[in-house]
Amino acid sequence: MREWQATLVLDARAELAECPLWSVAEQCLYWIDIAGRRLHRYDPATSLDRLWWMPCEPGCIALADGGGLVAALRDGFYRFYPEQSRLHKLAGAPYDTTNMRFNDGRCDASGRFWAGAMYQPRTSEQAAMFCLERGAVRPGWGPRDGLGVKVSNGLAFASDGQSLFQSDTPNHVIYRFGFDAATGQVGERSVFARLPVKGEEAVYGGRPDGAAIDAEGCYWSAQYEGGRVLRFSPQGEIIGIVHVPVARPTMVAFGGADLRTLYVTSAREGAADEELARQPQAGGIFAVRLDVAGRPEPLYRDADTHKEPS
Repeated sequence: MREWQATLVLDARAELAECPLWSVAEQCLYWIDIAGRRLHRYDPATSLDRLWWMPCEPGCIALADGGGLVAALRDGFYRFYPEQSRLHKLAGAPYDTTNMRFNDGRCDASGRFWAGAMYQPRTSEQAAMFCLERGAVRPGWGPRDGLGVKVSNGLAFASDGQSLFQSDTPNHVIYRFGFDAATGQVGERSVFARLPVKGEEAVYGGRPDGAAIDAEGCYWSAQYEGGRVLRFSPQGEIIGIVHVPVARPTMVAFGGADLRTLYVTSAREGAADEELARQPQAGGIFAVRLDVAGRPEPLYRDADTHKEPS
């Protein structure tokens, strides 16, 4: 089994850093602080980190064809133009915003933006997946299909376009779905991996959070409260570990000119004072060089992508 050690590249001290997103065109890393209601752009060449305030919690972001980003905030879907610091609302949230918000998400190869929700009471599997397709929001899957989760995380699409992955963090499970890339429809759900809960093993290994798939089809999953990122083979076996010097890694992204740098976001939210004293880098952005590359993130495509709002 391969092992790596990630090191701090940005002492962000974010409350809940999530959704790292590498822009090949800009050679920089976008990321969000959900609890801090901020969107960031980190330039590794200069170590500069620019931020923009959001009106409510951003759950996930994706790059958009024609420039800028598409974002899922608690109250709906938006286009965001960083250079103008301009938000343009596309659609309202398709759920009750008093007990639910968007969480992890990304684009598929056909340019659809998928955003999963989290049910904030975390008492039942009420959260669903939604899809922004050509400017219109439609359901993906969820409780009505018997496929709900407490917290949607770890969304990633296989390169062959025939399957996708989703984790349910509180339930310690990673699912694999059949997927039709041409139509955007999902098929049968099966368990890809199930992680031990506290008490089931001598050393608690964390809960599956955000993820990404590399060029070899392996699934890299941040283990929240586990201080590590696990690399799963396409068959669901753990074949690599990235050690992170904080307990709460949240998500990963491949970046760098050759896409062989793995960036890892982390959180301070929920950590006791004693933990923060031991781990002052919590909430930072970490990175490690790998011997395997990732894949460029697909762009969101829309009929009006190239036309900025007046």
